[in-house]
Amino acid sequence: MDDQRKLIIVKEITYWKENKMLPEHYCDYLLTLYTEGNGVEENKIRKKRNSVFLLPLLFFSFIPLTIFLLYFTELSFILQMAISLIFLIFCFVGIFLYNKKQLNVDIPAAVAAIIFLLFSVAFVLKFFSNAIIFLYIILFLNCLFWYLCGKKYKLLYFTIAAIIGATLLIILVVSKYLL
Repeated sequence: MDDQRKLIIVKEITYWKENKMLPEHYCDYLLTLYTEGNGVEENKIRKKRNSVFLLPLLFFSFIPLTIFLLYFTELSFILQMAISLIFLIFCFVGIFLYNKKQLNVDIPAAVAAIIFLLFSVAFVLKFFSNAIIFLYIILFLNCLFWYLCGKKYKLLYFTIAAIIGATLLIILVVSKYLL
């Protein structure tokens, strides 16, 4: 039997074992039979499956943590910015590692964009709270950055988000100042 078929069968038996579709000792027997005594492949499959689900969950958890940190805590502003910057650095490291392993960088890139947006808005509101024009400028620069990243890396959702964001921002500014 070729290796591709064996791998498919081993994955299926591992799935049965994890979901208790067969008794565990039957699955162990079948795994031993198809891996020819090497149970290492089962551990590799399980570790790979766990990391595929845990890393995106980790990245997505940065968004509510950043929102909570910036808007609902009494920490000093410098500490809030430092922790947000650490989350942002983790996202950029994730993007680098995903690129290196030739994985899809959509999740860490989107999370990094959202955290950078929250970070920059909090920064502007802290130092330029009386001049709302700076907030509009920062929001427009974020949209421009998203658009450029979307075009360069062919991320359609970045391009769409940038166009929608810039359009809404222009409508807001026009309706507020010209009407």
